[in-house]
Amino acid sequence: MKKWNICVPDRKLLNQLILNCQVSQLTAAALLSKGYTNPQAVADNFNTDSLSDPFLIKDMDVAAETINNAIDNGEKICVYGDYDCDGIISTVILFSYLYEAGADVTYYIPERSEGYGLNKNAIDKINDENIDLIITVDNGISAISEADYIYELGMKLVVTDHHQQGDTLPRAEAVVDPHRHDCTSPFKFMCGAGIALKLTAALDGGDYTLAMEQFADLAAIATVADIVSLTGENRYLVTEGMRLIENSDRPSILALKEVCGIKDKTIDSFSIGFGIAPRINASGRFGSPKTAAKLFLCEDEEQCLEIARELDDLNSKRKNTENEILSEIYRMLDEHPEISRQRVLFLCGKNWHHGVIGIVASRLVEQFDKPCFIASESDGEIRGSARSFGEFSVFDCLTYCSDTLVKFGGHPGAGGFTIINGKQNEFNQLLQKFAHDNFNEMPVQSLNAVMSVSSTDLSFDNVDDLAKLHPFGMDNEQPMFCIDNAEILDIRPMGNGDHSMLRIKLGNSEQTAKMFRVSPEALSVVKGDICRMIITLDINEFRGNKTVNIIIKDIRSVNFNQDSFFSALRFFEALTRGEKLPNINYYKRMFPTKDEASVIYRSIPSNGISIEKLFMKISSPNINFAKLCVVAEAFRQLGLVNFSSSAQTITKQNVKSKTDLFSAPILQFMKKIIGC
Repeated sequence: MKKWNICVPDRKLLNQLILNCQVSQLTAAALLSKGYTNPQAVADNFNTDSLSDPFLIKDMDVAAETINNAIDNGEKICVYGDYDCDGIISTVILFSYLYEAGADVTYYIPERSEGYGLNKNAIDKINDENIDLIITVDNGISAISEADYIYELGMKLVVTDHHQQGDTLPRAEAVVDPHRHDCTSPFKFMCGAGIALKLTAALDGGDYTLAMEQFADLAAIATVADIVSLTGENRYLVTEGMRLIENSDRPSILALKEVCGIKDKTIDSFSIGFGIAPRINASGRFGSPKTAAKLFLCEDEEQCLEIARELDDLNSKRKNTENEILSEIYRMLDEHPEISRQRVLFLCGKNWHHGVIGIVASRLVEQFDKPCFIASESDGEIRGSARSFGEFSVFDCLTYCSDTLVKFGGHPGAGGFTIINGKQNEFNQLLQKFAHDNFNEMPVQSLNAVMSVSSTDLSFDNVDDLAKLHPFGMDNEQPMFCIDNAEILDIRPMGNGDHSMLRIKLGNSEQTAKMFRVSPEALSVVKGDICRMIITLDINEFRGNKTVNIIIKDIRSVNFNQDSFFSALRFFEALTRGEKLPNINYYKRMFPTKDEASVIYRSIPSNGISIEKLFMKISSPNINFAKLCVVAEAFRQLGLVNFSSSAQTITKQNVKSKTDLFSAPILQFMKKIIGC
């Protein structure tokens, strides 16, 4: 469960934006929530209508001159990319431009098994082809020893990258990266493909006309896929790129739209991020990144469709593998629920596919609201990926655990690591110690609503005005809103029953709202309840009819006290970890009576129920959430119930013999502390 933060916009600032920016109250509230308090700030971030001069990036002029000279002199050039969507598309952009410019050019994209960036084996292969100049895209800024090796072999190097600079720069003719410490370019957040597009403009004297016509569609896909800031120049680039994708005659784009099922649909950042981009990334995860590159370099429509279908199959394989790993993890958690009660989730399996464990970690973070470290042991090596949120830094944590690691890298939100063989348990102990020593309370994921809305706010014109904020993405997330005091008139299943459609009464009007990936049975509310919702709003078009679309992100009873809930959950988990609670009264408030335990047991339906929904179902004022969790754990220890980590439900076991509740280990432990 996530914490809700509901903003109350400053009315004066809100009205100023409504008047001066000509936007609806919903749009103005969304802008305020992003920190744009005046029309000029809005204009600077949302009304960008061009890309800045490419030569403002440090070394761009030197890079352009070096490459143009290489073309003129007939030197052999190799574009060196990366195996993810950004790296593949960056390679395609620069290779295509150089090829059309008459260069003697080839490209090299490392397989995932080779690892990220330049490596000496690849450099040797490139050298065997008598290459004179290597140009990196989406990598190279940290390749210090590899750059030296390139020059030892008699080749030259131009680096183009968008990642952070380390202490030193690699040896190269030019290092083009907005994150260079000495680069004063105005926009820092382009992905590798965006830098590659700017390089093609620089090679054309700084004119963006040809670069945008030829490559804005590709760069837009990479920009969305690489989750970089969708503000400023990126916003302009993605907007222009989506327009080109929607009206594209590029065979590769047409083929991808076909297999994604978006052939005749409006293109937005969601259709790119959840449709097109995963299929490109699948080539680097389950096949070869060269397959995706081949698609974008192909001009034959039938062949493009054949390759796109191959990528679609790889993406299906990726999803199946992902779900298989998750199923195995859920079985581990069902057998050992204490794992999910740790401050940090750490799970290690055998032969889990390295191409998807990062995605699995992200899904577990979303489900369990905790930092997650996933490792896979295969071929004598234990490699892992980590994901986090809030103030918990993956990189700082890995640094703390470095004595148990062969290598690691990353940033606050994500990272990769390799554990020394046999050190898994020690690594986990250090993870938990880092969390314990640095966080009295672990960060909680939150849903941030920009304002509470009434039925009058949900007009077609108001919601349609939110389209001015498109495209949504990093630093420009789709705004969420809060609905208060909605009466649930009806709940119906959607699809195969995995989704829910709710009919609600808000004020004097009735509205329809949808909640995806939550079945009616799994909802924490029932028909007749008065509830609160966190929602997103957009316009749905079906057969020419346009209507307001309300999507529920979370829902709960109006009586739900989130501060008490999170406090109770924190103390229950601390109890199960054996941590000492502040004083004996905490134990006493969690310790149940026999009657309270009976109430809880009788409230569990035969088909199961989530622990949160069970809590809302129980009306007893004496049963706080921590006490409920203690009783549920006692039931589990005695074999009276089962927990399902995947469905997040508690289900009764078929037990015929009577059991003494207070013989459960958790209650025995508490009795010793309380002294009863």
